Amino acid sequence: MNEPPQRKRSGFRLDHFLPFQRTSSKPQQKTVATSVRKLLRRIGPTMLSSPVRRVVQTFCFLLFAWLFFYVCWPYHAKPQAVGSIQEGWRIAEFDQNSGGLSLEREDGAKDLHAGQKRFLVDQGAAVGRFNITAIEGKRVRLMPDAPLSAKQIDQMLFGAGPWALHETEPGKWPSHYTDDLARKEIVPAETFLIIDPLVSLSTAIAARSWVWSLVCAGIILAVCVLIPRGFCGYLCPLGTLIDLFDWAIGRRVTRFRVAKDGWWVHIKYYLLLAVLIAAFGGVLISGYVAAIPVITRGLLFIGEPLQSGFAREWHLVPSMNAGHVVSILLFLGVLALGLLKPRFWCKYVCPSGAVFSVANLFRVSERKVESSCINCNKCVTICPFDAIKPDFTTRVTDCTLCQTCGGVCPTHSIKFVDRWHVMDLKAVNDPPTGETALGRRGFMSLITGSGIGVAGGGAIAATTKLWGANLDDPNAFHPVRPPGSVPEPAFLDMCIRCGECFKACPNNVLQAEGFEQGLEGLWAPMVKADWAGCESSCNACGQVCPTGAIRALPLAEKKVARMGLAIVDQHACLPHANREACQLCVDECHAAGYHAIEFVQVHTEVDAAGQPIEGTGHLAPVVLTDKCVGCGICQTRCYGINGLEKNLLKQSAIIIKAGEGREDRLMTGSYLKLREAEALRSKPGS
Repeated sequence: MNEPPQRKRSGFRLDHFLPFQRTSSKPQQKTVATSVRKLLRRIGPTMLSSPVRRVVQTFCFLLFAWLFFYVCWPYHAKPQAVGSIQEGWRIAEFDQNSGGLSLEREDGAKDLHAGQKRFLVDQGAAVGRFNITAIEGKRVRLMPDAPLSAKQIDQMLFGAGPWALHETEPGKWPSHYTDDLARKEIVPAETFLIIDPLVSLSTAIAARSWVWSLVCAGIILAVCVLIPRGFCGYLCPLGTLIDLFDWAIGRRVTRFRVAKDGWWVHIKYYLLLAVLIAAFGGVLISGYVAAIPVITRGLLFIGEPLQSGFAREWHLVPSMNAGHVVSILLFLGVLALGLLKPRFWCKYVCPSGAVFSVANLFRVSERKVESSCINCNKCVTICPFDAIKPDFTTRVTDCTLCQTCGGVCPTHSIKFVDRWHVMDLKAVNDPPTGETALGRRGFMSLITGSGIGVAGGGAIAATTKLWGANLDDPNAFHPVRPPGSVPEPAFLDMCIRCGECFKACPNNVLQAEGFEQGLEGLWAPMVKADWAGCESSCNACGQVCPTGAIRALPLAEKKVARMGLAIVDQHACLPHANREACQLCVDECHAAGYHAIEFVQVHTEVDAAGQPIEGTGHLAPVVLTDKCVGCGICQTRCYGINGLEKNLLKQSAIIIKAGEGREDRLMTGSYLKLREAEALRSKPGS
């Protein structure tokens, strides 16, 4: 006589589903638990079965939306107020040893009080910050915040005056965009992008270099060894959005439904293979198909214009190009796959999900079914990932441990336990699944699909290179990239075209490249200086870049990193062309703190004696190449006023251009030290 299998205790259990509750003919007593169940049932069967998963999903989706729409929204930043200024002071006393001094003026110390801190300013230049120690009639006594340097003492001794007291430091580099982003980033804005393992893995392969986000990808993969495909079932905001689409639209349109199984069930593996093959060929296409870049870019091209239009002004929304349309269609296509079957993208197409499916081979936990199963088929019906076979056992590479099945099992036969535990399990292939180990048909399918994946990846890499940036051609298109971008070949290999930098960029300076560099540059960020110039107080693009294609530079480094060089078209420039006076570009450059454009006198007429005639000629701009960083604010101003408003020019007379010798594209190292080295070399005798 055969003894029944011995039931063993599981090493660990991960059950968090809400167990099925059998209905009773007796009236139930109303309790908190029954009320909660009733509420969950009204929301939907998956919420009733696995509320923890739905709560985590909702939280992650809201977190993603908060990071995208709030943290990356740059317009909460406000420039620092100038503060109060008291002018007209003269130095009455100055002690070089202590740095203490007395200032006096006829109006006295109006609005000043002992204990206040003020910057002492001479001719617009701050000497230092001082504490007001006493006010005596028309005099104010001050002590420096810190011991004065020899340079500061010289400023005090030789300053011409009159002196001024400023509440805030004049000329200090503004940082309100940088500060605002840092204040809002309780968690990094690019959090979801860096935990999509396909993003960092394919980037590292394509760029042949270490990508910092590989660490994050490794961590999430390690977590998913414990919770197989937990990223897909719990964290992915695209999956949650697809759930919402399926709930709102997909379930109402059933005419496009496909059969349960078909050739499409392994597309994700072949797509993953194509992505990796292309990456080995030096072409990064993961941004086109990986889960998080797809939803990020989709919201960028659909949600961001709506946010900008309603929150700011509609005329501040940049126009779209063909690349935008392609991306939007791709995003909508991902959602529309839900018309074929709920979560079709997640089940069969998503290459990011395929990475986790492969990682599932190393899982330590899994779904198991005990012999008490009564073959009711409820688990198969409700499974959102098609991870349950007809015999109710588990397709382990597809299961996300969402535990929805556990909540509908009327016999409580489903458990989520360690992989090696042998319980009183249900017999396999009962009823027959029709699924066999890799047979002839499956083998042929595998060979064909793999062949298509390899050939497709190779063809994409070859086509992209053939119809690409062609960087060796001196006449090739050289877009102006964001400050801190790595060298162009590496940039094209590392930029995943997620669009996060566009979202964080104030005034839409960065916009998506179209087909100017063929497929190789599609959706990569480029500066559109006719639209706006790079804000001197912002370094957000590098801070939110998930792959390091744009380096995360401190503001001091960013402001000296050259994106390009401003070039004056002397045939178009109004003063140079002797049409009329204009100093728009000079004023903008000085206001931004770069001081990279100066005046030269042009078209001055002379008399018979060769002396200049007063009132003739113009002051015309000339760019100082050692100071210009190519921010583009000069181009913006010239195009906006002389081009659009006055209709004097068809295009800006000063244009930012990138390329050899016009930009700094460092993989590593300091831009400040680069500038210092250049300054040393330019000194006479060096």
